[in-house]
Amino acid sequence: MNRSVARWFAVALALAAWTPAARAAFSPPPPVTRVATVWDTLHGVPIPDPYRWLENQDAPDTRAWIAAQQQYEQAVMKAVPGRAALRARYAALLQTEASSVPFERGGRYFFTRRAPSQDLSVLYVRDGLAGADRAIADPNGWSTDHTISANWSSATDDGRLAAYAVRKGGADETEIRVLDLERNVPVDTLPRRRYFGTTFVDHGRAIVYAQHTPQGPRVFRHAIGRHEPDARVFGEAYGPSDIIDAGTSAGGRWLVFTVYHGASGDNNEIWLQSLVTGGAPWPLVTGIHAGFYADAVGDTLVLRTNWQAPNGRFLLVDLQHPGQDRWKEIVPASGDVVQDFTLAGHRLLVHYLHSVASLLRLYDLDGHTVSYPPLPVTGRVDALSGRGDGREVFYGYQSCLVPRLVQRLDVSDGRQQVWWRPHLPFSGMNDVVEQVVYASKDGMRVPMFLAHRKDVKPDGARPTLLTGYGGFDIDEALLFRPEFAIWVENGGVIAEPALRGGDEFGEAWHQAGMLGRKQNVFDDFEWAAQWLIDQRWTNPTKLAIQGTSNGGLLVGAALTQRPELFQAVVCGFPLLDMLRYQNFLVARFWVPEYGSSEDVEQFKWLYAYSPYQHVQYHGRYPAVLLVSGDSDTRVAPLHARKMTALLQAQNTSDRPILLHYDTTSGHSAGASITKQIEDGTDILQFLLWQLGALPATTAAR
Repeated sequence: MNRSVARWFAVALALAAWTPAARAAFSPPPPVTRVATVWDTLHGVPIPDPYRWLENQDAPDTRAWIAAQQQYEQAVMKAVPGRAALRARYAALLQTEASSVPFERGGRYFFTRRAPSQDLSVLYVRDGLAGADRAIADPNGWSTDHTISANWSSATDDGRLAAYAVRKGGADETEIRVLDLERNVPVDTLPRRRYFGTTFVDHGRAIVYAQHTPQGPRVFRHAIGRHEPDARVFGEAYGPSDIIDAGTSAGGRWLVFTVYHGASGDNNEIWLQSLVTGGAPWPLVTGIHAGFYADAVGDTLVLRTNWQAPNGRFLLVDLQHPGQDRWKEIVPASGDVVQDFTLAGHRLLVHYLHSVASLLRLYDLDGHTVSYPPLPVTGRVDALSGRGDGREVFYGYQSCLVPRLVQRLDVSDGRQQVWWRPHLPFSGMNDVVEQVVYASKDGMRVPMFLAHRKDVKPDGARPTLLTGYGGFDIDEALLFRPEFAIWVENGGVIAEPALRGGDEFGEAWHQAGMLGRKQNVFDDFEWAAQWLIDQRWTNPTKLAIQGTSNGGLLVGAALTQRPELFQAVVCGFPLLDMLRYQNFLVARFWVPEYGSSEDVEQFKWLYAYSPYQHVQYHGRYPAVLLVSGDSDTRVAPLHARKMTALLQAQNTSDRPILLHYDTTSGHSAGASITKQIEDGTDILQFLLWQLGALPATTAAR
């Protein structure tokens, strides 16, 4: 019997004998969770699962267990001092005016905006750049608990019709409502489903949408205001692990279908369908294992790709002569990494990462540089909104200590202006955001941003929050968060390493942290923690880690691999049982990123790190707050439930293992400001309490 299996046999036997009396040393003790071990044999290896029964979310036993965990968390956190003052500061940073990045159609600007007194964002239209704002839909009155939200989805080229998505809780599924903005009346509704793209065609007489079905992604055409069955347009050849996004080109000449083989973004196809001549969709890009993204104006299409260019490049395609031998490279790859792009005014605006921070470059469609639009501080462009036949681009910009603003760039003359700026009782302009470089386990040099007050120096005891993501070709650094502001203004340090698996250094960096190389991501994170300790920024009693979604897997692996490094862990909406994850909800999308235990070779590397299978019998663990909720229809909340039960049973330290579980919370956006304040305060209070770093103004009840 190998050591891994022997360890799990010991855990299974110990769990069977784990009784309330045996846990009397815990103060207060967590609820007792029934053990009913199920054994699987995967590729000859016996795998026990002591809490398989918690996978059944709607079973009475599971609901009772959730209720007991909620009561336990509330009892523990109620005894922690200072919540009222901490909540007040958190609220001050969130209960402010907020705006989305607008998009323009037919001279109308579509955006969401929220007043300081509102809990949810309201859908607005502005008629003309200097026109008055007109509220179109206000979800604040749609539900008493403010769990129903809305966001714009698409609009016709002339701005006459628009569609918006209605979301319940944090679920991925939405209902699509179509409005006639000239008459201010609703004209149609698409039922609640998981949509990946909705776009108007035929001058607003129909809408094309991509949705996920049990068989895979399918694209349909729906006649507005008609009750006939929707016609299938595209997608019959694809299965449950594929995703299709549908969109139209500027001017409405082409339907563009982007097919993603899994959610990694490293293997896409591009299909086109003429909206002028009709006919079936035809392939522009197939059979090339690389990322491709398209935007078009008229019959000119621009392809962003990492094909033969891991950092990204741009190709020009004449859609009247679209053969691959006629593709023209207009912007070659460089040392900077392409993040995003948009067409506007028959020009190309590219968002790059340079040393993990954003920069913009404007090109003409021959690839000549027009300008380098300046950015205010070291930070991150978080959205681009342009139209190939327009003349302006809107983008969001922020840093981890600078709240997000919205800029407007006129590509015809290069002039920029602030379209919207927040007014927060916080300014991070005088704080420090510095970049350091450390060596990971294998010697790889990894950059990391540190944010702190100017007067904060390494003293070996700074309360430090280390965060990360490390997957799916995504980078989350330099985004403003209220908890970061509070942490820094109270003398703490924020650390954000550029982990492998993200897109900070192109597709090679992504691939270095996926599939069988996933351990590189965990090593990068754990060695970042070690560097912070070695450089005397902090020590293990003052170091906390936090991650969400794929970042939840990251911190789950870190707490099971190097528990001695951390005092506290927040593990949000996580994947943790990597031997079974692919069986639930939409997890087949992620098999190209992680692999699946159904494959013998992939099983080996998943089993080597899967956090749920690596909780040690009578291990000493940091304080852990797992966060999830019933409305997470992306990452099954069973991961958080099972991990909570197992950690509570096996932890021998005096630090609490808590589950913050909400029956209306989910993975997607849309939570009310009140809900964000309550959840954010809970998480921040937990971390500061465990690090002994509650601000002096909050230390007394």
